[in-house]
Amino acid sequence: MTKQWVAPRPGGSDVFELVDVEVPVPGPGEVTVRVRAAGMNPADAKHTQRGDPADFPVPIGYEVAGVVSAVGPDTTIASGSVAVGDEVLAFRVRGGWTEEITLPAADVFAKPASLGFAEAANLLLAGTTAADLLRVTAVQAGDTVLVHGASGAVGVSLLQQIRALGAHAIGTASEGNADTVRGFGGTWVAYGDGLEARVRDLAASGIDVALDCVGSDEAVDVSLALVADRSRIATIAAFGRAEDTGITAIGGAQPDSAAFRDSVRARLIDLAGRGELVVPVARTFPLTDARAALELLESGHPGGKIALLP
Repeated sequence: MTKQWVAPRPGGSDVFELVDVEVPVPGPGEVTVRVRAAGMNPADAKHTQRGDPADFPVPIGYEVAGVVSAVGPDTTIASGSVAVGDEVLAFRVRGGWTEEITLPAADVFAKPASLGFAEAANLLLAGTTAADLLRVTAVQAGDTVLVHGASGAVGVSLLQQIRALGAHAIGTASEGNADTVRGFGGTWVAYGDGLEARVRDLAASGIDVALDCVGSDEAVDVSLALVADRSRIATIAAFGRAEDTGITAIGGAQPDSAAFRDSVRARLIDLAGRGELVVPVARTFPLTDARAALELLESGHPGGKIALLP
């Protein structure tokens, strides 16, 4: 038996319960991982807020890092051979807020030795989301990219991936997060009244692409004002505005996005292993304190990623 957080019925974090569950013995194509760190993302709670009660309980958590404790017969993981004791990370998983979990081996990768467990457990959901935004807007070397919400988890990954492509990012954030934007290669700009004019002052040759990680009307309106080609504006939050304006909205459940995000995992892990994609971790919490960790996450100002440590 192992401890695992679940949503027993539709609802937010207030309905979550820590329960005892059995860990299945891994079959062919599966491995069991003793979790050392579970990643935390806003989607963890958002995706349980509604749905058919008959589909519950739903286990919580999409990404983990840990040590292999069992391997199914004739099984290799996504990055190659595997043995008990190997350090790994996995995404996307179902029920990562747990002590131990049996997973499809195709979603498990060797963890770079240079990457801590908390960082590894928070790399891929934000990283693949950022990469997907760059894909759908065809960001390339020489582009100037406006990133709304640049100090958040997806925003920080975007800043680094934009820099790696040879493009330049202008990132919106509060004054308190200006150094974060600058530290990851972007030019900081304060959001709020007058944003469009401030961005124009910073981008003499104009804005080629706008990426929205916030979902506010300001983010959408300023993007529309600055970017002539609406196919080069994308959001992960403003789905209603996207439908009304013709900009692109992406989500991990969309077939094209899901396939792409799976395909890019190995590349992002390699970048992180080489120190070219950093995951800033603000705090860790014991697995039993997941509700307190969620309070910090949902405050909107965690200052970096948060991990649960069983």
